[in-house]
Amino acid sequence: MSAPVILLTGKNGQVGWELQRALLPLGRIHACGHAELDLVDAEAVRRKLEAVRPDVIVNAAAYTAVDKAENEAALAHAINAAAPTLLADEAARRGALLIHFSTDYVFDGRKAAPYVESDPVNPLGAYGRSKLAGEAGIQLSGVDHLIFRACWVYAARGANFLCTILRLAAEREELRVVADQVGVPTWARLIAEATAHALKQAMQERRDGQFESGVFHLAAAGETSWHGFASAIVAGRSGLRVKTVTPITTAEYPLPAARPANSRLNTNRFQHRFGLVLPDWRDALQLCLEDIPQ
Repeated sequence: MSAPVILLTGKNGQVGWELQRALLPLGRIHACGHAELDLVDAEAVRRKLEAVRPDVIVNAAAYTAVDKAENEAALAHAINAAAPTLLADEAARRGALLIHFSTDYVFDGRKAAPYVESDPVNPLGAYGRSKLAGEAGIQLSGVDHLIFRACWVYAARGANFLCTILRLAAEREELRVVADQVGVPTWARLIAEATAHALKQAMQERRDGQFESGVFHLAAAGETSWHGFASAIVAGRSGLRVKTVTPITTAEYPLPAARPANSRLNTNRFQHRFGLVLPDWRDALQLCLEDIPQ
């Protein structure tokens, strides 16, 4: 039996970078960044799919500039909604499986407990609306799909909270960090490795005629605030200049786009379906920090 062909988009993003490695044992990988494939160009997407003829599409590409999206809503929609819908339609036509990544920003953050997949969605801004529209487009296409909602994603490379805190902590004696938003910091490598495990199972389920599409929450275990996350980063790293990490309120750090006050995701459904135990965020953070040279 020939190896499955897997088309990976967004190869240079935090999750996409890790997926290039995590997916290697599962098939022949065709990894694309923006330079190789402009997802806004529908004809270019169709040409790529015709050339690659994937059995699986893993869409890790996304517009993630939450604040800029308030002024670039059309671009966010093109990348986060129109492009995934096109990929879904094309994958359905070809009988391929689609894996797509979404976000906690589809919720408004007003729930007191961690969100489950069936909770009502109510995005607060343009970014969340674009990601929700992408979910809807995929679901309406009829394609075999898995949608994984993640939250507070970080990695050892790229633009993310972890790298920002390490940089600022080396420059300043005090950091002021929001303490009234809670969520689950989730390492991009954990998302990639869990996705690879889920994909392997999903491919077997499809061969057995037992596959069911669905939306799943994929995040580390535990919870904290941004202040707690920053404090853990600083505590896990020696030689920093910072002496104090001061908690502040969201109101003291205004941004163009509103953030959910509660970004916690209940992952019971994912763990039950795919037979995985997701690690505590602090354990994953320590492993990630070990990947970053002092």
